[in-house]
Amino acid sequence: MTIEIKPLNAILYNQEKCNMNDVIAPPYDVITEAYRNELLNKSAYNIVNLILPDGSKDVNDENNCYKNAAKIYKNWIDNEILISNDKPCILYLVQKYEKNGKHITRKGFIARNRIEDFSTKNILPHEYTMSGPKEDRLNLTKNCKANFSQIFMVYSDKQRQIENAIDYSQKPFIDVTDDFGVQNIVYKVEDEKTLKLIEKVLSDKTLLIADGHHRYETALNYRNFIKPENPDAPENFVMSYFTNLEDNLLIFPTHRILTRRFDAYTLLEKIKKYFDLKEMIFNSANKEATKKEFLSEIENLSKEKISMGLYLKNVNKFYLLTLRENVNEILDEYKVPEVLKTLDLIVLHKVILSKELGYTEQEQMSQDGILYIKQEEEAFDMIDKGTAEASFIMAYPKIADIKRISEAGERMPQKSTYFYPKLLSGIVINPLD
Repeated sequence: MTIEIKPLNAILYNQEKCNMNDVIAPPYDVITEAYRNELLNKSAYNIVNLILPDGSKDVNDENNCYKNAAKIYKNWIDNEILISNDKPCILYLVQKYEKNGKHITRKGFIARNRIEDFSTKNILPHEYTMSGPKEDRLNLTKNCKANFSQIFMVYSDKQRQIENAIDYSQKPFIDVTDDFGVQNIVYKVEDEKTLKLIEKVLSDKTLLIADGHHRYETALNYRNFIKPENPDAPENFVMSYFTNLEDNLLIFPTHRILTRRFDAYTLLEKIKKYFDLKEMIFNSANKEATKKEFLSEIENLSKEKISMGLYLKNVNKFYLLTLRENVNEILDEYKVPEVLKTLDLIVLHKVILSKELGYTEQEQMSQDGILYIKQEEEAFDMIDKGTAEASFIMAYPKIADIKRISEAGERMPQKSTYFYPKLLSGIVINPLD
């Protein structure tokens, strides 16, 4: 079986009635309550109304958030805030941003792909998912019958056939810079020749889910719930963004923040059983410079051995942790596959969190006493504000590890990676009815 790509029957914002700068938003799972309010203040038509609607999540409540989203969605269509594109299309997305003083461009396209079970090995996950977000997204999909955000897929094409076929001289359909300084330039691809090329190039590829595991599994669950008889029914497809592995892929870590109360020095003694510790002492005058050096040293050390950083409440030091002991015996106790034993997060989760601190699998999955934070500054701030006990600062994940683990049919712990930049919601909606 091959990968099947189809153009979108796109529903788009009516730019005669909306300013795209005011209606876009990042994916739902990175929006805080405060930032949600900022987005709502920009425009009554911001996509956050649909991806994070008001109301309870109780499906028995007549005014639950899912029904509220469906009402808003219908209202916007009826009032031509949202309009259908004239004909099927694929949207080509160019993202430009600056990181660490470098100007970076990432290219990809938004289309539909046929949903496949993971057993086909055509579409590979690399992370575990949690039941709560999947139930939430499934209820939203059932009520709205649409994909509001894309799944982030990665493929490999060293010839860059699709990138070379796009006409970049055409006027962009959308050109918007998000709140994080990422410019998003969108071109409509409607000509049959280019559409067929895209379908052909992807047909023999293996796709790796880079981001959006919960959304993909939700699409699987929705397809299985609807059980469409027509193989070309829209429920058999999901909206995804596809980017070439040979392009500029920047992957950030997701840090582990402990909120359960414990003694800092007791934790350090437990860590010392397995890790060598190096202290980096700071004061208010040199903290930022020391932090920068701390983050840089985590990356340097992780090139040679499993390494990570640690920041503890009420302790004016950063700790560099480098694995000293062979912990395979402990990992074997937890039945960790060989391909995962060299992963820093596996060692942290199994050796420190599970064995030494007693966190259960369920607690780790449901974020009970532990949080998974993408922004390192937030991980530091929670310690400074006293709202967390310890922050484990992880090294940048390596795409080679992700590919190796996925191809072996295994998965990394939940919330292991953070592909940057995130994809905007509000660029396009994929209807499922």
